[in-house]
Amino acid sequence: METEVEEANAFERHLVVQIEESELATAKVAAARKISQSMKIKGFRPGKAPLKMVESMVGAEHLRSEAIEEALPKAVTDALRAAELEPVTAPRVSEIRDNEESGVEVDVVVTLWPTIDELPSLDGRSVEIELPALDDSIIDEQIDRLRNQFAELETVERESDTGDFVMINLSSSRDGVAVEEASATDLLYEVGSGSFLPGLDDVLVGVKAGDIKATTSTLPEGSGDEGGAEVDLSVLVKEVRAKKLPDLTDEWVSDISEFESVAQLREDLSEGMDRRRKIEGMARFREQLVDDVVDDLDLELPEDLVQAEWEASIRNLVDRVTEQGIDFENYLRIIGKDEETFVAEMKDNSIRNLKARILLDTVIEKHEVKLEDDELANAISQMAASSGTTVEEVSKQLQQSGNGVALVGDILRRKAIDLLAEKASAVDAEGQTVDLSLPEPEPSDADDDSPELSDAEDEEE
Repeated sequence: METEVEEANAFERHLVVQIEESELATAKVAAARKISQSMKIKGFRPGKAPLKMVESMVGAEHLRSEAIEEALPKAVTDALRAAELEPVTAPRVSEIRDNEESGVEVDVVVTLWPTIDELPSLDGRSVEIELPALDDSIIDEQIDRLRNQFAELETVERESDTGDFVMINLSSSRDGVAVEEASATDLLYEVGSGSFLPGLDDVLVGVKAGDIKATTSTLPEGSGDEGGAEVDLSVLVKEVRAKKLPDLTDEWVSDISEFESVAQLREDLSEGMDRRRKIEGMARFREQLVDDVVDDLDLELPEDLVQAEWEASIRNLVDRVTEQGIDFENYLRIIGKDEETFVAEMKDNSIRNLKARILLDTVIEKHEVKLEDDELANAISQMAASSGTTVEEVSKQLQQSGNGVALVGDILRRKAIDLLAEKASAVDAEGQTVDLSLPEPEPSDADDDSPELSDAEDEEE
């Protein structure tokens, strides 16, 4: 078999693959066997009829066409191997020319993974980011959230306000018939929480003990047979209770945390929030840096590669939303986009993601970025810890799914971004350098986080 290779552009090759008549003769036998599998031929079991008999029944032209289809995958695979080409998408057959005297010629378009000959300049590059201010008011807010976790409720004689709690008896009915699923006695309800029935908060602001309020509501879907129905509500207010926050004292701090004073608590919160905002700032810096370098690339992508990428992205997204019980049309309505806009945005994102991968792969190649012995093991350990499984289970899953190669690629690309980040700096709107460095944790308490404070800090996210 002969193969001609022509360079269509930097990332595409046109192959002219020759399939000899001798190869077609072998393919005819296999094609006839497949055809006869679905035919009833007297005296022969399915797939066992002789070639000539099958040919006489389906016609020589049809059998030859099926033989070409049969021979084509192996012919293309052999041609790619001989030409030492590794396509990144399925090779595309553009034309088949059949000449019974000279055999078959097949034109095949092969798309290669794009490469970058020269990287954009990286030295002296700056990326503008903004770090949120960290002042006393933000620390005060965090401490107030912590105090709220330890607040007590006390009965008050005033009217209720948002954030107060009310003790109520709630009666629901539909057409005069009680709806037990939406009724309650001695229900302690936080005003403004929206945690029970729609419309309930509207009548509970400004009430006092002894008030009776009436309104209507719609029962949530899933509330038994009455789900989605409109009901009448009657609310008896029995008590109004307000939160009483604990006094902010060294004694209180010592009781609820590992710290001995308010000052120590404030210092720890300040350090934790500063660390968090720097971590988030570094993530934005790295992401924007890659985007900026991608914008400077002079790189045209093969259309076949772009098509394959965005079609795969759409399929994955549709599969995810379908698993959540949402069809694609409803998903588009939820995000407020028509199909044309959505597809165009997905294509733009696919182009940018491909260029970013090509950029980082080029950095990996040119700077000879390697995987250290412990890096893969550490990544697998982290995956096991976050998923609540063992290292052995994660390793087995990666091996079975073939995702181990993808994990290695992710690690190498993160290291490539590290190299880019070393050559660039983060600056604010005035062009001043933004310090994103993190202090080294103390060896004794590097992994010691107060469980009482973790919820308060998480609120900041």
